[in-house]
Amino acid sequence: MPHVLIVDDDAGTREALATVVGGDGLTTAMAGDLREARIQLVRQMPDVVFTDLKLPDGSGMDLFEDLDPRSGVEVVVITGHATVESAVEALKSGATDYLVKPINLQRVKSILGRMPRAGDLKAEIGTLRSELRRMGRFGLMLGNSIAMQEVYDQISRVAPTAASVMLVGESGTGKEVAARTIHELSLRRRHEFLAVNCGAISPNLIESEMFGHERGSFTGADRQHKGYFERANGGTLFLDEITEMPVELQVKLLRVLETGVFMRVGTTKEIETDVRLIAATNRDPEQAVAEGKLRLDLYHRLNVFPITLPPLRERGKDVELLASAFLEELNGRQGTRMHFPPAVREMLLSYPWPGNVRELRNYVQRAHIMSGPDADTTVSVPMQISLSRPAAGTAVTIPFGTSLAEADRQLILATLEQCGGVKTRAAEILGISLKTLYNRLVEYGNEGGKAGASGSSGSGARARVLGDANV
Repeated sequence: MPHVLIVDDDAGTREALATVVGGDGLTTAMAGDLREARIQLVRQMPDVVFTDLKLPDGSGMDLFEDLDPRSGVEVVVITGHATVESAVEALKSGATDYLVKPINLQRVKSILGRMPRAGDLKAEIGTLRSELRRMGRFGLMLGNSIAMQEVYDQISRVAPTAASVMLVGESGTGKEVAARTIHELSLRRRHEFLAVNCGAISPNLIESEMFGHERGSFTGADRQHKGYFERANGGTLFLDEITEMPVELQVKLLRVLETGVFMRVGTTKEIETDVRLIAATNRDPEQAVAEGKLRLDLYHRLNVFPITLPPLRERGKDVELLASAFLEELNGRQGTRMHFPPAVREMLLSYPWPGNVRELRNYVQRAHIMSGPDADTTVSVPMQISLSRPAAGTAVTIPFGTSLAEADRQLILATLEQCGGVKTRAAEILGISLKTLYNRLVEYGNEGGKAGASGSSGSGARARVLGDANV
């Protein structure tokens, strides 16, 4: 039977918690200070520890030194209103959750209901590590590059806790997939995961969508509506593009984070909620704070555990792994048996993918469609040069008296630069074969790269020779 240790110098708090814990079918032990707590730890190692941060002979965080990180013991810290920041620090140190005095006993029941037994959650994360080595997959995420290994390490640490997470990364890097993975590896996975794009909801409706509304609260409100915070109770709420949320609503969001209560639009009745927040942005959050797009106090509340998702261009051969997975998914759905020919695989690895994983998935789908249902291999579909790429340097200036060979060299290198190093696309634009382009680049060698950078003037494109690994 799961065992709980309650550490608090207030006898009333200990008894109240013990009553709730006992009613949930768990055994309990109690201690009034660190010395007694350590004695109880020796007698029986608990599955869960509820500990006050401020004890007569030290801090409840000192108990972390007595717990083996591999034991799977969950720690819930208890704090007063004035020391919430200390609770956040405890979460960073490994605590699972925290309670604010006066303790809400319903929240205690919710925490106990989420608790895994006998370290099951940590064991599952260990299993995912094994799958990563064999298949390159970590939960819902795919890729085994060094950059992604670091992300998996961070997710493994933060997922079992109650800490808020801030995901930062370029558009298309998979922030929602990362958020879902955190939820699936958390204590809340039996409850809802709801994703909200703050930039896709009308500013006039976003408060109603977040907190709900009562019937008749505004024109068109013909029925009661439960908002995201109410529907996600006990689970996880993912707020994408958090910097696009109206500043006036950010104040109300901060209040929910601090108090755990909110009100539907059109009523003064407070509703309790227990929601873990994961926020995401493709902007620099500190710059958003400086520009007044994100409140500083809300940023600090959400940024308890920041995770940066790397762009696809920094993930090496993950590109090929992801593309193959997307193609297999399409094969299974459409009943086809396509694979990528060597030339396409080389092209996939050489292209910079400014649209990241989203652009890669779109490209694979486009190639699958263009290849036809009876094809064994995908065709080489031209890349769509991203509109977000810099427009500067789209002309090459050739001074009078330049030889045709030199003009050809500058034009070829500049076109290759504008195509992001994708040789098949550059050859198509130049109207020459891929073999001819390869021969020219071999002819130019490294010397061509140096001359190309200085051989264009005015608004001329920067030119460099890209290695033969680029297609």
